[in-house]
Amino acid sequence: MTVGIIFHGIGTPKRPLEQDEAPYWISEDQFRHVLDMIVALPDPNQIRISFDDSNVSDLEIGLPELSARGLVADFFVLTGRIGQAGSLDAPDIQTLQQQGMTIGTHGVDHLNWANLPADKLHHELTASRATLEEICGQAVTTAGIPFGAYNAAVLKALRQVGYTCAYSSDCGKMDPNAFLRPRASVQGKMTNADFRALIAGHLSVKRKLRRFIGMTRKRLT
Repeated sequence: MTVGIIFHGIGTPKRPLEQDEAPYWISEDQFRHVLDMIVALPDPNQIRISFDDSNVSDLEIGLPELSARGLVADFFVLTGRIGQAGSLDAPDIQTLQQQGMTIGTHGVDHLNWANLPADKLHHELTASRATLEEICGQAVTTAGIPFGAYNAAVLKALRQVGYTCAYSSDCGKMDPNAFLRPRASVQGKMTNADFRALIAGHLSVKRKLRRFIGMTRKRLT
């Protein structure tokens, strides 16, 4: 099994933050510390690293630190932010790709996909992919679900338009061959013990039960 972790923003934000976004920004020292913990593992490849929200810190801070440690990651891009202040632009995305990183979609706008009508959801999934495929020159088949918000309709729509996997925020360990792959977010308030638990994919019995019930419910509703 694999553990998926999500970084959102690193260092000082260069754009206005959305409501409730600030806790998901971490310092550069925290970022480097988590990466060092990963490379110290017997098998660092058991950790699937990803970045959501396409902040410019992905390129300016994330890429050099990943490359220095021989790590790779998935970058889920909000295409509606491409070229905006504080966000990745098209050459930035191409640089990430050229350095061996995987580019996936996070949608056009930062929206809760589970709340969208079918036509708007279809637009989020297909328009964002079309933009990224034009930039990258290759197929884009992975999606990072905004806010981890999904239901049966979202999963069905992702499959119908040709995505091969989707990453949620359900925490715990993932099956790297499954369509739906849980991840957990790194947050600025976390302690070293929290980071260790995150990387281990550790969940208490109660949290495992809640996760199972929650994922089952979301798949069915």
